[in-house]
Amino acid sequence: MTTAQPFPNIKPSSRNFNPGTYPSRDFESLDGTKTHLRYGNKRVNATLTLGFANITDGDVGLILDNYDDVMSVYDYVKFTDANGSAGIEGATLRKEIHNVAGTGKTNLGLNWRYSGPPSVTST
Repeated sequence: MTTAQPFPNIKPSSRNFNPGTYPSRDFESLDGTKTHLRYGNKRVNATLTLGFANITDGDVGLILDNYDDVMSVYDYVKFTDANGSAGIEGATLRKEIHNVAGTGKTNLGLNWRYSGPPSVTST
């Protein structure tokens, strides 16, 4: 059973969000007839990229620890107003990143996982 692992309370300096698409497929027969099948009522392949500028090495360590906590047992990340959606003024967009009920799931009930390890650049 997967559980929510809270993301550290670090405010991102940038955010890139793609809400994903509804799974579907088009089929075309030999006579040109087209059929569209939709496979669900939830979006898939949503992405959220958070950028953090000028954070401490300690904060970087907290993010790396969260990555290990989530991916070592394949849990999911729980965002709040203090981290992943910090600075978003619109409630609708906040619900796309985290549910107001505090479950960590999005408005559509989806969970966030890491697509790969965090990348760290020091200057």
